[in-house]
Amino acid sequence: MIADYSTALVDGPWRHEFVAANGARFHVALAGPDPTERVGGEPAPLVVLLHDFPQLWWAWRHQIVALADAGYRVAAMDLRGTGASDKPPLGYDVPTRTRDVAGVVRSLGADRATVVGNGFGGTVAWAMAAMQPAVTAAVAAFAAPHPAHLHTSRNAPYTRAFHRRLASAQAPFAPERGLVDGRLVDSWLQGGAHVPFDDDVLETYRTAARIPFAAHCSVEALRWWIRSVPRMDGRRFTTAVRRRLDQPALLALGADDPYLRTDASTLDAAAFASHLRVEVVDDAGHYLPEEAPGAVSELLLDWLKGARRP
Repeated sequence: MIADYSTALVDGPWRHEFVAANGARFHVALAGPDPTERVGGEPAPLVVLLHDFPQLWWAWRHQIVALADAGYRVAAMDLRGTGASDKPPLGYDVPTRTRDVAGVVRSLGADRATVVGNGFGGTVAWAMAAMQPAVTAAVAAFAAPHPAHLHTSRNAPYTRAFHRRLASAQAPFAPERGLVDGRLVDSWLQGGAHVPFDDDVLETYRTAARIPFAAHCSVEALRWWIRSVPRMDGRRFTTAVRRRLDQPALLALGADDPYLRTDASTLDAAAFASHLRVEVVDDAGHYLPEEAPGAVSELLLDWLKGARRP
């Protein structure tokens, strides 16, 4: 059954807005102080939250509330092709998504933001620090190794289980069908989780996958990981992200993540991030904001206190 995009506008202690950025319209769930309000004479710092596959902004629902209550201005966005955001035929590569996020930050009236992402959203967050440094004050990546070797055989942080799932997404039509009927939503999320998802949570993501064009656009982002390997755009991307990052950076990993090798996941981050903090969250898998909401909120708030560009 086809779902309307409005099904992604889940009610809660936030407000839904649409903003123009990079030639498309993006949905953001906003909470916290108004942009005109001042905290200590300055606007409240903006924190942008980026979701994983096959999710939407709602994956950060617990942290939206915690960050807003602490005085941060929070924007959890639906990435291009997902949820209630536009679903154009092109633009599902990471560089385009960094331009999307940078445009959203500016459309929200901010000069800079701390960018936080989980999984594939974390890859975009890392890339923001390198490719959009003017708007990226700090970066936090959950369950997302630094993408310096995303397109090489030295992609050691990812397990065979992850590579099998990524490879299966390259097939035509089948991944889209799996998302629409819910099977692929369940297998990706439950397969990467240490703490199983409740069925009502899964149903939210199943419904979002049935929004017209959402399934295809979401899978196109996965296909880019493989398709770009031999192409010039993939080479340009890896060159761009292999620069020393001056922004404060947080890398958080689930101790029981079936998709990542915890020890190998820190190597490139340590090599490229000058001001890096690494944390391992116990009893959690790949989807940290939902599997360990309290621990993730506490970690983010503690890190944000000191996340000022040196």
